[in-house]
Amino acid sequence: MTYPVGNVSWSVAVSDFNNDTYLDIVVANYRDNTVSVLLGYGNGSFANQTKYSTGSGANFVAVGDFNNDTHLDIVVANYRDNTVSVLLGYGNGSFANQTKYSTGSGAAFLAVGDFNNDTHLDIVVANYRDNSISVLLGYGNGSFANQTTYSTGSGSVSVAV
Repeated sequence: MTYPVGNVSWSVAVSDFNNDTYLDIVVANYRDNTVSVLLGYGNGSFANQTKYSTGSGANFVAVGDFNNDTHLDIVVANYRDNTVSVLLGYGNGSFANQTKYSTGSGAAFLAVGDFNNDTHLDIVVANYRDNSISVLLGYGNGSFANQTTYSTGSGSVSVAV
């Protein structure tokens, strides 16, 4: 089966966004500046997409519980406007409007992990155009500190935790 999503879809993540035990899909749509969420029925089929606005150039998407409410949230690297968008989940498959945080130039990819051992999820972003990574420490309430930037070699393209 084929499902329509946004224009130039570069990244997907899979998780259960509505707590029905079935896997759902979120897709980063680069040219549309959106993410598409497709809720799964558990039989290999999915509901039609619901789109949410992101920053410019939604390039990469990841999932985590950023506000410790047991509902999964979405984070998106926005390549063209040098930001990440955080969309907090309601636990029913829908999401709040984005909150944007500044990154380095060309936010290409990102990963989620607890980098300072405070039990709150943080974000690391590979910034392709300025050869750096940005680390945004999470407060555990869905918000993040301003980025700390670290230089890397030429063309930071990917990060992993």
